[in-house]
Amino acid sequence: MRLGVLDVGSNTVHLLVVDAHPGARPLPAYSHKAELRLAELLDDDGAISPHGIERLVATVREAMEVAEDKGVEDLLPFATSAVRDAANADLVLRRVADETGVVLRVLSGEDEARLTFLAARRWFGWSAGRLLVVDIGGGSLEIAYGIDEEPDTAASLPLGAGRLTAARLPGDPPDPADVRALRRHVRHEIAKVVGDFSRLAPPDRVVATSKTFKQLARLAGSPGNGEGMYTQRELDRAALEEWVPKLVAMPTAERARLPGVSEGRARQLPAGALVAEGAMDLFGVERLEVCPWALREGVILRRLDTLAAAAPAG
Repeated sequence: MRLGVLDVGSNTVHLLVVDAHPGARPLPAYSHKAELRLAELLDDDGAISPHGIERLVATVREAMEVAEDKGVEDLLPFATSAVRDAANADLVLRRVADETGVVLRVLSGEDEARLTFLAARRWFGWSAGRLLVVDIGGGSLEIAYGIDEEPDTAASLPLGAGRLTAARLPGDPPDPADVRALRRHVRHEIAKVVGDFSRLAPPDRVVATSKTFKQLARLAGSPGNGEGMYTQRELDRAALEEWVPKLVAMPTAERARLPGVSEGRARQLPAGALVAEGAMDLFGVERLEVCPWALREGVILRRLDTLAAAAPAG
């Protein structure tokens, strides 16, 4: 069947169309993205601005037209931290539903962590052993650990690259004092949850998902997208620590010219790099692997599992 996943994230609204069947690997058929950066469209009260709501409604309507054109049979629409944490979340959801017919499911931070963990587990398989999975989104940081398909523990922190950039790094390039303050804030927040994970056995494999980690791995020397999704990509903490001071000293335009860095994400990369560095340091991670599957794939896999469970036996 043809499934569509509509992901209203903190940076983009992304429609991913896949051909999927229970027991089979989902095959991407089409991808449609629009950059809204909702995490940066909050007013002083933490609400998504009227202009931001109008843009979101128009973007969801456009995505629905694409889904219809591509023959989507089952649409899985969801929203993450930018909508979840907005002071006017109920209004935003109501406007989207009334004007597009799309009822967005708002995922909790723990939902995000668990579904991303499921995607990483399916990608690497049981032989990967105990997984520690880290994801830096536009609005939040998710961390999950476990040996099964459901993590033993999961955490979500308001440390997304877009959120932190808008709130704490206004300059271009950012002021060194702001960078130091953000570094302290990031490490303080991550330290609050480290104990929940350190009481467990050390992970056999540390995995990262998200555009931020992909870009950082590319800067550190990992192969680009042209090498295909099955090529192994890694990020060493030592290489990341060399890049962080360079990234925070560059203006956005210069960052956007770096290999693997998209123009739309260049402004957020210093904040994302500080979060990645803090997470790797506080969790004692020297090297991690980048997983091409993340939250959207986790949503698809969970839906396929539901369909398989509901199918008649025999």
